[in-house]
Amino acid sequence: MAAPAGTPRIRVIAGPTAVGKTSYSLLLAARRPAEIISADSRQIYRQLTIGTAKPSPAELASVPHHFIDELDVGAPFSAGMFADQANNRIAAILSRGHEPIVVGGATLYLQALIHGLSPVVPSDPTTRAEIEAQLAADGPQQLYQELLEVDPNAASTMDPTKTARVMRALEVYRITGTPLSAYHAIPPQPAYEFDVTILTLPRQKLYERINRRTDQMLKAGLLDEVRDLHSTNPELPLLQTIGYQEAMAHLAGSIPHVEMVRLIKRNTRRYAKRQLTWFRRYPEYRWMEETDLRRSQAAPHTAHS
Repeated sequence: MAAPAGTPRIRVIAGPTAVGKTSYSLLLAARRPAEIISADSRQIYRQLTIGTAKPSPAELASVPHHFIDELDVGAPFSAGMFADQANNRIAAILSRGHEPIVVGGATLYLQALIHGLSPVVPSDPTTRAEIEAQLAADGPQQLYQELLEVDPNAASTMDPTKTARVMRALEVYRITGTPLSAYHAIPPQPAYEFDVTILTLPRQKLYERINRRTDQMLKAGLLDEVRDLHSTNPELPLLQTIGYQEAMAHLAGSIPHVEMVRLIKRNTRRYAKRQLTWFRRYPEYRWMEETDLRRSQAAPHTAHS
């Protein structure tokens, strides 16, 4: 669903990891009074720098940035929180007469901001315990049969043996009396219209950049960063993300250095593929090669339909 008529159109520069979003956004921002809103799920944490390819201090100083170095690791942050806060900051940036430029590749964060998230029903411990007891007593097929009766639309999308999703759908129905599928059908209302440009590169060039970035991260001290994080936050979930989890395995003695490097590069390439698959879901997004955008010399922004 579109935002209300008359709301400003906000520029978004997105794309797969290592494609050049940061450098292009800085080129863009240098030609206008602008502020950058980072749509990156890890750069918001102060202690995650090398492994997240965070902009350099000089780059951060060259234009105001939002959602970078704002939280300590362990602080909760989610796509919904990002969307709410980003909408508030967009309004503030516009009030200053500046242009907000959203930059990043965290697909769930972009989904929440650009398209909105369906309402989320909070979990209820008592209801959840009742359903878990029913699962233990009657088995997964009985739970699925109940879901078929109260929410056939949701049930049709689920595997009866994947009990976590079945239990969640039953929980929502028992708490609210409304099927989960009805919540998913509620069209979210974005606060703004967004013009989304997806930066791309030929696959081989993108993979070369990913490989080169991995080497640069390791040279810059990725292992030291991971070692410091683990010493103070050994159970940190963020240590299980790409770049950090492979380094952790190497530091634990599970894999040699050469295998760590190979896995980081491979897993990052796979992540880039998943990002590109998600972006292709939206035919209204504009796709441009990163080199073509640079040659455009940051031409004045025009909306597209």
